[in-house]
Amino acid sequence: MNDFSIPPVGVDDTKNTKESNTILNKTEAPEREPLLVKEQTNSCLTSAKIVNQEPLLKKAVSLEGFICLLLVVACLAAFGFIMGFSNAINSMFNTAYNLLTETVWYLLAIIVIMGALAEILSEFGVISIANKIFAPLMKPLFGMPGATSMAILSSFLSDNPAVLTLAENNGYRRYFKKYQLATLTNIGTTYGMGLIVLVTMMSFKTSSGDNFVWPVFVGFFAVFITSIIISRLMLSVTKKHYGADTQAVEGEAAEVSYDIERFREVRQGNFLSRMISALLDGGQRGVKLGLGIIPGVLIIATLVLMLSNGKPIDDYTGGINEGIGFIPLLGDWMAPALKFLFGFESSTSIAVPLTALGSAGAALGVIEKGLTTGKLFLTPNNVAVFTAMCMFWSGYLSTHVSMMDSLKMREMTGWAILFHTIGGIVAGILANAMVSLILLML
Repeated sequence: MNDFSIPPVGVDDTKNTKESNTILNKTEAPEREPLLVKEQTNSCLTSAKIVNQEPLLKKAVSLEGFICLLLVVACLAAFGFIMGFSNAINSMFNTAYNLLTETVWYLLAIIVIMGALAEILSEFGVISIANKIFAPLMKPLFGMPGATSMAILSSFLSDNPAVLTLAENNGYRRYFKKYQLATLTNIGTTYGMGLIVLVTMMSFKTSSGDNFVWPVFVGFFAVFITSIIISRLMLSVTKKHYGADTQAVEGEAAEVSYDIERFREVRQGNFLSRMISALLDGGQRGVKLGLGIIPGVLIIATLVLMLSNGKPIDDYTGGINEGIGFIPLLGDWMAPALKFLFGFESSTSIAVPLTALGSAGAALGVIEKGLTTGKLFLTPNNVAVFTAMCMFWSGYLSTHVSMMDSLKMREMTGWAILFHTIGGIVAGILANAMVSLILLML
């Protein structure tokens, strides 16, 4: 048996080994320096992001802490003084719970179904066909790829968050640049619940028993025109922020070796296997997205509803549909301007579009309740404006935050809300002006 003596490895030998190992040198980051990671797009390496960034620090005790405390106390005091503190808290919790059970679970069901449908459309090439057919229309009008038409259709048939199920699919995202993907939130919300709004508004009748068909379509046309303007405005902002060439699909999924305009990626297996896999994958993705919108819907919609609802006939009880009625008071104060811009005959009318800030379905309910109690009277101008503003806003304050968060573009939320607020007002003014012009011509 031979004895083999193994010399000890010293520190200097280890350093020499590391210096001679080129692979190690390429992957090891220098000490006390952040590791740089290259982001690869379809064309080339375009940017480098610092992974280990230093956290942003502020003083433990600063002025903003006292300002925040003052604002929170002031808000609670305002609600508590009018409603009673216990009633205000109970109404807040009960309203949020009602939104969760009546609205969020409904949206979750829609998103799951639409997620499965979106995955089927992507798997079997329907989205590719839509991109080819509608590209000549969508690009010059909206500045978006033809695949945007599928987002409009899915939102029109269901609700705003349905667009997220498409945007979550990498096969769909590849048709977009990153700055275009951010605009999907505005486009999807513009046409959200469109079918329900149109059908409901056409079901209302005049005093003579006629339907408001043509004012409804005037309102829809106002939405279409305004959506083009708002989309272009949003694109101008997102393009500056994200750049014109950044792809919507990032990371390893962005590395494709084929032309997405000519080919598409599909699952392995036969037709039935691919269909079942697509349905289950899409539904599972829908569950994740549906749960992700819960915070935004509950927080924002609860605030909007408590600002919109007033004191019940039997005094405050801490139940749902109770609030301080600030928004209707604001409508009364702005009544002369609202009559000139939107043709509203009474201050009660302003409650409809303002309720649409939180929910289009709730806004339609306000119309039905107003007609039943005799506080609201419908005219061609009112119907067109209600159609335009309910459809365009469609509860955007309760969904925009969560939708932009799901797209991982939270920094664009403020711009999306600003442009959508302006868009709803413009759509209402445009609808009123067109109806007035038509009536003048008749």
